[in-house]
Amino acid sequence: MLDLSQTPVTLLLLGVNILLSLFVLMRQPALLDRLSLVPVRVLQNGEIYRLVTAGFVHVNGTHLLVNMITLYFFGPWMEITLGSAAFLLLYFGAELAAHGVSLVIHRRNPRYAAVGASGAISGVLFAFCLYEPFRLLFLFFVIPIPAIVFAIGFVIVSLIAMRRQAGQVGGFAHEAHLGGALGGVVIAIALNPAVLPALLQTITLNG
Repeated sequence: MLDLSQTPVTLLLLGVNILLSLFVLMRQPALLDRLSLVPVRVLQNGEIYRLVTAGFVHVNGTHLLVNMITLYFFGPWMEITLGSAAFLLLYFGAELAAHGVSLVIHRRNPRYAAVGASGAISGVLFAFCLYEPFRLLFLFFVIPIPAIVFAIGFVIVSLIAMRRQAGQVGGFAHEAHLGGALGGVVIAIALNPAVLPALLQTITLNG
C-alpha cells in the first residue's frame, strides 16, 4: 500500500477528483454540462474555466475509477521524483495541453464535450515512461509490457482511433490523451533536462 502522506499533491488530486465527481454524478448531474470542456463555449463565450474544471468530473464511476487507479500508482512516484510543486505543474500543464489540443481540433464542433482527468494522467504516465522506460506496466492489470513499448503503442492506437472517430459524437477523447501525453513529456524534460540523455543512454544500453 502506498503511503500517500508523503505525496500531498497526489492525495489532494485524488480527493478532489473523487469527491467532486461523485457529487456531480450522484447529486448534481446538471453540473456535468456546466463544467465540461465545450470548445465553442470556451472560444465564443470566454468560459476559460472549463479548461480546468473538465478535468475534475467524470462521466461515470468506471471512468473515474480507471483514472484514479492510474493516478494512484504513478502520481506518488512522479511527485517524489520531481517534488510536489513541480509535480503540480506537470499535472496541470498536461491537462491544459490535453484540453488545448481538443480546443483546436474541435473549435467548430458545437456537439463536442469532454470530461475526465485522462489528459492530465496521460501526462503523468508518459513522464514516468521517460524516467523508467523499461519498467513493466500491466496492461489491463494483467499483461506485462515495458513502459516504452506501452508509450509507443499508446500513440499509435490513439492516432488510429482519432482517424476512425473523426466526425463522431461521444467516445474517448483520444486527441486529449495524446495532447496530455505530449504535454507531460515536454514539461518533464523542461523541469529536468537531464532526463532526456539519461533516457537515450538507458535505451542504448538495453537495446
